[in-house]
Amino acid sequence: MVSLLDIIGPVMVGPSSSHTAGACRLGLLARCLVGGTPERALLELHGSFARTGEGHGTDKALAGGLMGFRPDDERLREALEIIDREGLDYRFEKTTLDDDAHPNTVRITVERGDRKSVMVGSSLGAGRVVVTEIDGYPVSVTGNLHTIVLVAEDVKGSVARIATILSDANVNIATLRLSRKSRGGDAFMVIEVDEQPGDDLRDAIRGLSWVTWAFRLDKVSA
Repeated sequence: MVSLLDIIGPVMVGPSSSHTAGACRLGLLARCLVGGTPERALLELHGSFARTGEGHGTDKALAGGLMGFRPDDERLREALEIIDREGLDYRFEKTTLDDDAHPNTVRITVERGDRKSVMVGSSLGAGRVVVTEIDGYPVSVTGNLHTIVLVAEDVKGSVARIATILSDANVNIATLRLSRKSRGGDAFMVIEVDEQPGDDLRDAIRGLSWVTWAFRLDKVSA
């Protein structure tokens, strides 16, 4: 089904929904993985992002997203100047990712305090995005719903325990996906929820002895 948004695009600052609105949303998702505006960032642009991104404002949109600006924020026009004034250590590089990578793809490495994360995401058009990898784990995160991502030991009953925590907080699970590199090793969970999870819920999950880390990804779609 094609929506009106797919036809006219999102409300945004910039000439291209793929190169600006989508890029901004990828920046917004990346900042969540370190709990706020990163202190250091490496943004590796692939395909069309690398070839034409600067002319379409992709660099400004990504930088603005990392600082928490939404796609319709007028500050996106001066995002590079603002990020310099804020003292964020960042740089853009051109790269070539896998052959099956979408043309509008970026790999973002963000650091804040002792937390570091690497995210690969693509802008699909009309402001839509998908994150395909977080810290080496294959994922599929669209930003259409509030999302909890976490790494935990692969122990029996872990999914049920987390589901109970969410249920007790009156938060409904929309989807839950789990991937692991080996049995008994670390497991990566992506949980999309209907309600915005609060700090107390996130902290309850972080407090589980077998959880390595847990973060919330904001809903970034219109």
